[in-house]
Amino acid sequence: MKIAFSIIIAIHGLIHLMGFVKGFGLANVPGLVQPISRPLGAVWLVASLLILTSVVGMYAFPRWWWAVGILASLVSQGVILTSWSDAKVGTIGNMLLLIGALYGFFAEGPMSFRAEFRRAVDQEIDRRYEPRLLEEADLAHLPPALQKYVRRSGAVGQPRVYNFQASFKGRIRSGPSARWMDFTVTQLNRVADPKRLFLMKASMFGVPFDVFHQYEGSSALMRVRLASAILVTDARGPEMYQSETVTVLNDFCVLAPGALPFLDIQWEVIDDHKIKGTYSNSGQTVSAVLDFNESGDLVNFSSDDRLFSSKDGKSFTPARWETPLSDYLEFSGHVVARLGTAMWKTPTGDFVYGEFNLQDIQYNVRES
Repeated sequence: MKIAFSIIIAIHGLIHLMGFVKGFGLANVPGLVQPISRPLGAVWLVASLLILTSVVGMYAFPRWWWAVGILASLVSQGVILTSWSDAKVGTIGNMLLLIGALYGFFAEGPMSFRAEFRRAVDQEIDRRYEPRLLEEADLAHLPPALQKYVRRSGAVGQPRVYNFQASFKGRIRSGPSARWMDFTVTQLNRVADPKRLFLMKASMFGVPFDVFHQYEGSSALMRVRLASAILVTDARGPEMYQSETVTVLNDFCVLAPGALPFLDIQWEVIDDHKIKGTYSNSGQTVSAVLDFNESGDLVNFSSDDRLFSSKDGKSFTPARWETPLSDYLEFSGHVVARLGTAMWKTPTGDFVYGEFNLQDIQYNVRES
């Protein structure tokens, strides 16, 4: 859809060159009957350049292209009004450009979830930490199965993890019978004084959805916007904080095994391949069971403390939450699961609502 939109707007911009050509007498333009002066011809050229710049900007500077797009649509419409009988069809192009630019403002502008996410990430990566290596002695207090998992991750001998930034692709749905939506995700987690920033861009039938999770201190919230502009979910409160604390624990276990020795987690051995972790943060305590295979890889994470939220985020239902994991690969020197599934165990059966494919992960992200 973006490519088709770009082509249409680019053609609209090129057509404006006809007004420039006529105004400067460079060629006969049969489609423009009304006279166009040289100064006005120059404005037609400016309109063309602004429109074409906005098209390039969608790819080259997506944070700000919308400002150029709004200006371009206004200048273009101004010159169209001077040759209305000849050029009025161009108003359709300007309406499309203006709608696209307004969406760009809501999706990328200073009040967007993406801008809010960027500001929060910039604040985090500007922090300074004392570097030191994760050593074998740091694992001594962990259960044997967890020690093996941390070693297999390759974290021992590497710098201790104080934050990490990951990106995913996948699909998600809101209910067992709902359609799947493709998504991309960028998230950043801080280990000490835990913080989690999670930004998802999803779409269905070409309609975009933005999802932004924030977890820090003793609060957590999840907001969803339709078409980047209309707030349809605003989940917060103690139930949300409890659920997101489970998610944060899951992130540490799945994406940053090397952080586990330094977290406030009490471990209980269930058997040789299964342990229970009880994690506390800012007065909230949650538990989860970790299952490992014979090789020592984490293959499932399950918890009864993450609550199933309604679509509007106003009500929560207890349910078992699980994230089966597979396909371990090396990312930035750490071996972690590439594929993950998010699912609820309900009285009516298993409900798989998310499938995650890890694209990249960076550890100890600093300001460049």
